[in-house]
Amino acid sequence: MPEIIERLLEFAQNHLLLVGGFFAVLLAWLAYEARRAASNGVTPGEATQLINREDAVVLDIREDKEFRAGHIAGARHIPQSKLDERINELDKAKSKPVIVVCKHGQSSGVAQAKLAKAGFERALKLSGGMAQWQADGLPVVKK
Repeated sequence: MPEIIERLLEFAQNHLLLVGGFFAVLLAWLAYEARRAASNGVTPGEATQLINREDAVVLDIREDKEFRAGHIAGARHIPQSKLDERINELDKAKSKPVIVVCKHGQSSGVAQAKLAKAGFERALKLSGGMAQWQADGLPVVKK
């Protein structure tokens, strides 16, 4: 194992521009992902406030089995695979905040973009998804 590390260090010393470029790209990518994740995202605490104060609609885009295993009380369930054909079911909520919920907060961005394109004024995603909601000890309903 130490030989591998020595060879890696030797490579880095001999190719400073290449290694420096790699780390510059890596840092730029991490900064981009962090900014993208923060944009139009709400924490579970912020989501709770929007639900209680502004009658926000929670849209759970997980598959049926995951939804039945536990979801946010009052959540509308439209699986992501069926969102295009069922988006009109949410037309009455176009002026309300709509919080998109997925499993880990990674796939909700696609649904959020579809809602924004369809004219939803405040389409938001739940940062961390249901995993974060449950990690924060917030209640779930099982069907």
